[in-house]
Formats: sequence, structure tokens, C-alpha cells
Amino acid sequence: MNKQDIAEKVHGVLGGTKADAERAVESMIEAVVSTLKKGDEVSIAGLGIFKTKMRAARTARNPRTGETVHVPSMRVPKFQAAKALKEAVK
Repeated sequence: MNKQDIAEKVHGVLGGTKADAERAVESMIEAVVSTLKKGDEVSIAGLGIFKTKMRAARTARNPRTGETVHVPSMRVPKFQAAKALKEAVK
């Protein structure tokens, strides 16, 4: 399932135009991304929690040349599934 499929599901439930459904899905995604950019977390009941985590700096190796490369610390997105989602997928 991709973003277009989700927009079609929203359109089927809400009616209206497909463009409205696509805008609704896009605005939800933008809201999650902007909240994560600020460092906050997004909790959706029954689905899970989207949050960010700091990944420590490390040394990596370029597989083509064998050269070692320094990878700086960075903030990465993380998803923690809710209990209801875990149970539904079992």
C-alpha cells in the first residue's frame, strides 16, 4: 500500500473529491514530519509512536576503496508500534 492507496481509502470513507482526500493525507504526513523535525513525538492511538533518536558518531569503511570514513552523529526517525497493532498483526 502506498500514499495513493491511502488517499483512495480516505476518499472511499469521506466522499468528496479525490483531490481533497489526497490533500488530507498529504497534510497528515506533513504534520508528522514537521513535528519530528522539531524533536517532538507523534502518538497515534492504536498505531504507535513516531519519534526521533540520536545515532552516535562512528567510523565506517568505504567498501569500494577500503578507506575509513567518519560518520557524524545524527538524528534519525524511529517508530514504536502500539500494542493494538502488534496484536492485530499476529
